[in-house]
Amino acid sequence: MGDGGSGANEAPGVWFAVDVGTVRVGVARCDPRGVLAVPVATLRRDARGNRDIAELADLLVEHEAVGVVVGLPRTLANREGASAAMARGYGELLAARVAPRPVTYLDERLTTVSAQRRLSDGGVRGPAGRAVIDQAAAVELLQHWLDLRRRG
Repeated sequence: MGDGGSGANEAPGVWFAVDVGTVRVGVARCDPRGVLAVPVATLRRDARGNRDIAELADLLVEHEAVGVVVGLPRTLANREGASAAMARGYGELLAARVAPRPVTYLDERLTTVSAQRRLSDGGVRGPAGRAVIDQAAAVELLQHWLDLRRRG
C-alpha cells in the first residue's frame, strides 16, 4: 500500500477516494483520464459487519476502478492519532477485499474544512450539508491527489 506520495507511478484509470469517519464514509471517483473528481456516495460506516467495505468494493467493480486513495487525517503537527489509525485500519480491510487494486493514503488535513466552506458558500447548510460533507471531502481529497499526480 502506498503512503501519501504524489501518485505519479500509480495506474491510470478510474480512481476512488474515501473519507472515513466513525459514522459515514464519503466516496468520490474520477473520470478514466484522471482529471476530475466527482462525488459518488455516502456510505453508513459498519465497523462490526463491514457492509460499507462490501458496498465500496461493489462500486469499484461497477466503475472498473484501478485503485483507492484513503484520506489519512494527520494532526496539524503532522502526527497520526486515533483517527489516522482508524483510517489505516479501514484501508487495510479494504485492501484485503479489493486486491490486487492498490490502496494508498494521502494526508487529508483540512479537506473536510475546505469541503464545508465550499458547501456553505454554495448555500448548503444544516442536515443537507452534513449529508453531503463526507462526499465533498472525498472529492477534495481525490482532486488533490489527481493534481499532485499530474505534477508528478
